[in-house]
Amino acid sequence: MTPSSSPSSTPPGAPRHSARAHSFNAAAAQYAANRPSYPPALFDAVEDLAGRSLSGAEVADVGAGTGISTGLLHSRGADVVAVEPGPGMADEFRRVHPGIPIVRGSGDALPLAAASMDFLTYAQSWHWTEPSRSVPEALRVLRPGGALALWWNTEALDVPWIAAAARRAERFLGLDEKDRKAEKSPSSATPADSLAADPTGTLSFAHRRVRWSRRVPIDTRLANVGSHSQFLVLGEEATGAFFAEERSHLLQAFPEGFVEETYVVELLVAIRS
Repeated sequence: MTPSSSPSSTPPGAPRHSARAHSFNAAAAQYAANRPSYPPALFDAVEDLAGRSLSGAEVADVGAGTGISTGLLHSRGADVVAVEPGPGMADEFRRVHPGIPIVRGSGDALPLAAASMDFLTYAQSWHWTEPSRSVPEALRVLRPGGALALWWNTEALDVPWIAAAARRAERFLGLDEKDRKAEKSPSSATPADSLAADPTGTLSFAHRRVRWSRRVPIDTRLANVGSHSQFLVLGEEATGAFFAEERSHLLQAFPEGFVEETYVVELLVAIRS
């Protein structure tokens, strides 16, 4: 999961993977307010592929962040606990979801008892783990027949304005085709295939896609993009001109001030034997 070497167009001082992983803590409120949620159809798909209901199930939502997915799992009737390594994200989680338990930890070293969970879920977070550690940990914590569910909101690049915006962001960040495929682009932040998710081949994943959309103000769109780690680590001074120009692009295309963001949720589910 270590970033590949960056092309010469990458902004100076491009940060390492660990810096990106920690960058969310200072922007937790921005993340919570502007990141997209997930549609009910996603959780229907999780239940279908897992062959069991979330209602009444013991679930650990790992890399829970500010609790976007955790709250939805709770609403489905799951007995859910959040696992989050970042102090800033954990603080925001507690503010937004005071009634849901949260423990500090990561997918590489889960603070959970063996064979204690029916589901382990990773919403936008599996790519921050090291599969050589997180796969054995998942197998340790899941009960026999339990499900590991990984998912990512990815932008629908078949929508012309979204594809154009993604290309502008990639040019600014200095990303090439190799970077986009290796989870470096905010438009394609997912290793949603079995080999990328588990290079050891230990797990057998089923794959499902769920398409959905949301209509949001342009400022929400910009704050959402700005909450990705590639931009957070550069800081407001380095990214200010880019976002000012991006606002102009979007206002030209959408003078009413709203955009329809279309997403494809990439879902992988593996069952513990």
